[in-house]
Amino acid sequence: MNARRSGLGWHLLLAPIALAFAVPFVWLVLSSVMSDAEINRFPPALWPKGIHLDGYRYMLGNALFPRWFGNSLIVASVAVLSNLLLGALGGYAFARMRFGGSRLMLGLMLATMVVPFQLTMIPTFLVMKWLGLIDTLGALILPSLVTPFAVFLFRQFFLSLPREMEEAAWIDGCSRLRVLFSIVLPLSRPALATVAVLTFLTTWNDLTWPLIAINHDTQYTLQLGLTTFQGLHHTKWSAVMAGNVITVLPVLVAFLLAQKTFVQSLTSSGIKG
Repeated sequence: MNARRSGLGWHLLLAPIALAFAVPFVWLVLSSVMSDAEINRFPPALWPKGIHLDGYRYMLGNALFPRWFGNSLIVASVAVLSNLLLGALGGYAFARMRFGGSRLMLGLMLATMVVPFQLTMIPTFLVMKWLGLIDTLGALILPSLVTPFAVFLFRQFFLSLPREMEEAAWIDGCSRLRVLFSIVLPLSRPALATVAVLTFLTTWNDLTWPLIAINHDTQYTLQLGLTTFQGLHHTKWSAVMAGNVITVLPVLVAFLLAQKTFVQSLTSSGIKG
């Protein structure tokens, strides 16, 4: 009974907070189906008088909008796959292998997590320029291939797994890579889902680095394209709102699909240090 009361108390506390976070998204969706006259009216309309899809037609009819969506999808997908693969390899090495300087390397890697992007922005740009990748999707993909957070999260999760099954596989002659891909990773679905969602969210919503590395509008990501579009179409707010709804939907769907394993990964990854 006490547990039920405690759970009810938490729900009563969190429900208004969740509602407060949901209100902007709900208003964004409602605004996307309003006419421009309703959006520009003062005081603003809180509910559309009818369903107007002119904003969606305008955005989807824009020749560059599907290209921007495709660019963002390519960058985010490659970043997710590479972080899952390289992050798992690095995390397994730090969790199960002992080699000279491993603790120092781990400490240096974790130290990079507290370095703000503004300090590495110019060096990263110079490296991309030297590689000839500026104004290409490669300039957006290469810096995101693996992140310290992905390696660290996988390491922490692997430390929480028992070693017995791995040791039995080693006795049977399995290599470390086969143990990782055949035994460890199938047990690490919560960590895989968490890294995938957070990497997708970070790369999909990134605006600062594309703004620096991309110049031509055909190489824009969705965030950069919408920012430019909004600057050129101040009066076409229905189209701007529709574009933002389309931008938010992939992130929302990704999180809803992985929410069951998200908390499980964050709690289990902190069991062992």
